[in-house]
Amino acid sequence: MRQEKVVQKRIVRIRSGENGTTEELDDQVIVEAPVTIYLNGSELVTLLCTPEKIDCLALGFLRSEGLLTSMDDLDAIRVQEDKSLVEIDLKSKADLVEKLYGKRTVTSGCGKGTVFFNVLDSLRSSALEGTLEIAPDRVISLMESLQDQAEVFKKTGGVHSAALASREQILYFYEDIGRHNAIDKIIGECMLDGIATDDKIIISSGRLSSEILLKTVKLKIQMLISRAAPTSLCIELAEKLNVTLVGFVRGRRLNIYSHPWRIKRI
Repeated sequence: MRQEKVVQKRIVRIRSGENGTTEELDDQVIVEAPVTIYLNGSELVTLLCTPEKIDCLALGFLRSEGLLTSMDDLDAIRVQEDKSLVEIDLKSKADLVEKLYGKRTVTSGCGKGTVFFNVLDSLRSSALEGTLEIAPDRVISLMESLQDQAEVFKKTGGVHSAALASREQILYFYEDIGRHNAIDKIIGECMLDGIATDDKIIISSGRLSSEILLKTVKLKIQMLISRAAPTSLCIELAEKLNVTLVGFVRGRRLNIYSHPWRIKRI
């Protein structure tokens, strides 16, 4: 059973002022739904999301959290859309309780998301290797493509957008109520399709936080581009891990917060 991303709701719209009006009309609203992930038969987490491609969301979430490293680790995946749950079995049936104990962190994302990695451990991670470079005009063009594809945002104003891109074009695109969810769906689809990501770029409409950076570093992605701002910890991690952060890509301007050598006329 396919779940809809957008529903109609009856609203009252008021326009104030001397000639103000009041009217009832139908408005388009983004759907928010809980999706529960079971891992090796045990409930792991419930995510609040836009109910689309929840198999990709579950796979991407597990990959982001280091609980799944490749499709070779996967024994089975079962999706029950009518119950909003995804069951994933790993080939390794080892008890994950000890591995996850004390690791859960409430994120800065929408809907109080959860992560299981230890951010402080990530400060000791190795820097990425790679020589990806891109011209400023291409950065701006990719951001324009992201905004052009954001049809659900245009209808509802209630979602974030994220994309995986080469230097030339957007390859995967998702909209979701959560920044993290949109990126996890991209990660999951890359896993299903067997797409290499170490020469790709992540583009986002939302804030670049440390959790977003660490999700993408696991995929060896060297560059994050956003219409919004990064946080201080995101910048600190990007500087250490050799990731280029580009924020406030709006109109013809952009801000580079780390490793600016990747953004140059080529």
